Amino acid sequence: DPLRVVFCANATHALNLAIGGLLRPGRHVITTGMEHNSVMRPLRSLEAEGAPVTVAPCSPQGVLDPADVERAIRPETALIVATHASNVVGTILPVAELAAIAREHDALLLVDAAQSLGALPFALDDLGADLLAFTGHKALLGPTGTGGLVVGPRVDVARLEPLMRGGTGSRSESQLQPDFLPDKFESGTLNVVGLAGLTAAVDWLLERGVGEVRAREIELTSRLLSGLGELPGVRVYGTRDARRQLSTVSFTIAGMEPGGVGRRLDDEFGIAARVGLHCSPLAHETLGTYPVGTVRFSLSAFTTDADIACALEAVSRLAKTASGMTSPS
Repeated sequence: DPLRVVFCANATHALNLAIGGLLRPGRHVITTGMEHNSVMRPLRSLEAEGAPVTVAPCSPQGVLDPADVERAIRPETALIVATHASNVVGTILPVAELAAIAREHDALLLVDAAQSLGALPFALDDLGADLLAFTGHKALLGPTGTGGLVVGPRVDVARLEPLMRGGTGSRSESQLQPDFLPDKFESGTLNVVGLAGLTAAVDWLLERGVGEVRAREIELTSRLLSGLGELPGVRVYGTRDARRQLSTVSFTIAGMEPGGVGRRLDDEFGIAARVGLHCSPLAHETLGTYPVGTVRFSLSAFTTDADIACALEAVSRLAKTASGMTSPS
């Protein structure tokens, strides 16, 4: 039902809408050890107001055992929040299993699909999610400033409070906020130009096929993971299995700070990489890379074989320099 898609400025906006709109003091929430600060910061804020938070642990590869979530369930558990895939190492979490747990215990499941929507072929029904937050500017290939929250049929809209209230273009005769979807949560003028761009991007993606994009990214990610893993002094994090993760690859080089690696990749090789903690300190604690972080490569539908070869050559040269085997060029 398109009326159950609430457009937002980004996934952070959507996550805050869902978390802040549902949780109240005394309502328990469970999340995972691989979450982005877009989940953790609103949860910690609400925790300070009396909504207890339990973090289910993940393995050092970012893998979640659903049994750890089920063990954390309490009678007052209202919400489970989980990323679909890590923004640090790409590890895919078992959200369908979490959905079954949520239903069994009369809780809701909120999925952070910022990384996965457009990268993995799935439908909301496949996941069993009650709420799904997404952004337009990542795997959906759209402009920044676009995103949304998909509200499933198990969610009582009357219990979901809006983040803000104002003009909606509907029920203009009333000074009260509309109580129906999506208007209840779409106050103010939306980013219409950005959403038009997102529509064009999604049309292109659907024409090519998300499954085809995923298959190609698995191939390239496998090559990158394998190549990095063979380089002396380079450590790769996560599952190191392209079928169990997205095309997000994190690594470090012995003897070099991630920030220094990123600068040299940019300056000497023209390669853009994200370095540090990636707005996910909890995930880095899980991976054992806190507080320094990692270097992150992110592949896309437009990444080529030549890009992978160039990246591997660049990291190889930097690793040799760090180990003193050769001088920088």
